[in-house]
Amino acid sequence: MTLLIIIIVLALIFDYINGFHDAANAIATVVATKVLSPFQAVVWAAFFNFLAYWVFGLGVANTVAKTAQTSEINLVVILAGVIAAIIWNLITWWQGIPSSSSHTLIGGFAGAALAHAFAVHGFADYTVDGATHHWYNIVSWYKASKDGGMPSGVLIIIAFIVLAPLLGALISYLISIWLLNASRKSIYPKIFTLVLMALTIWFVQGQMVYYADIEKPRFGSHFWSVVFESHNIKWFLVAFIILTVSLFCLIFSSLNLHQATAWLKKMQLLSSAAFSLGHGGNDSQKVMGIIAAAVAVYIHTSGVAIESLPDWLQVILPDDDKGIKGAMPSWIPLACYTAIAVGTLSGGWKIVKTMGSKITKVTSFEGVAAETAGALTLYITEHFKVPVSTTHTITGSIIGVGLTKRVSAVRWGVTVSLIWAWVLTIPISALLAALCYLILSLFL
Repeated sequence: MTLLIIIIVLALIFDYINGFHDAANAIATVVATKVLSPFQAVVWAAFFNFLAYWVFGLGVANTVAKTAQTSEINLVVILAGVIAAIIWNLITWWQGIPSSSSHTLIGGFAGAALAHAFAVHGFADYTVDGATHHWYNIVSWYKASKDGGMPSGVLIIIAFIVLAPLLGALISYLISIWLLNASRKSIYPKIFTLVLMALTIWFVQGQMVYYADIEKPRFGSHFWSVVFESHNIKWFLVAFIILTVSLFCLIFSSLNLHQATAWLKKMQLLSSAAFSLGHGGNDSQKVMGIIAAAVAVYIHTSGVAIESLPDWLQVILPDDDKGIKGAMPSWIPLACYTAIAVGTLSGGWKIVKTMGSKITKVTSFEGVAAETAGALTLYITEHFKVPVSTTHTITGSIIGVGLTKRVSAVRWGVTVSLIWAWVLTIPISALLAALCYLILSLFL
């Protein structure tokens, strides 16, 4: 039990570090464009980090919790993974490198699990529940989805090292082109905008969960239960973001330069809030997943029945194959969202400089496009339960905006350095975690 408590505390410390490490993702552009002062920006971002508690579910948390087979590892594995993630996060923060806290955690968890499997089984095959495994099977590399949705596993997470920034870059590029055309006095961009608004309303309406399908309504009122259902809130936000940008596009061509800049600065508050919400929802869930995995491992290794645990530790991981629905005490998500919000309040100014000025010159126009694209990318990937990097996402979005000006507007030397950091994060975190596991195993 003591080791479990230590892991939970360290996981929350990691969440706090993640907050100030990744604070730059949400505030870099609003600081660079002087829409908000640095202090105002971190308070703004921290508030929406915490607000994500009421918006997002636990899909990403479940994906992270199942990075390794919890029935085949011990608490030392998770402890080593969290310690390695903290070490790598602090190193990259100190150097001002916007690496991925998400991939640091995944790499640490997987690396420690592989070290454990090799220490226990070597290169020999072993049998679990009648099935033959090799030592590397301890990590959930790939699992196909039965309902036709997004497959899961570490390989999918690795794939999104490339896919998340590409998706962010594509969306921000398209938004930038849309805004540029909307600034011209032509009827065609307005027609396009009206069609897009209609399609958005139609699509979001189709994604709604209505009262009859809500398992645990939050209110007695049908209307308010539907409005405040977390799944619905997320889609309402998507619609609000797209419709707000659309309304601006309808009036953009009638504004002079001063008026357009003033409107774009106001819209940056919305786009940065949306991105901060996605950051909180995506990254806090990863720590929830680690805590859930730690509780599952504790139950398995100690032989204690979950019913005999105190209420605050009764975490159940969902299992679609067995028809088990997940459960998590409310203090865990509340603590995780609080930790990341407090961490964001602590800032991360070295990384702000890299994100806000070194990749490309950012104005309010670019800020709106990049943050809107980043927010939409995070909401899409969270919907498919894929734990992506907020760092990669916003960097790709900033690059996409830069490409609308010219290819040379992006400082590719800085960008290539960032990509190297992204590529190396998982293997270095895995090696660090493996080393931590071997050292910890001598004492625990």
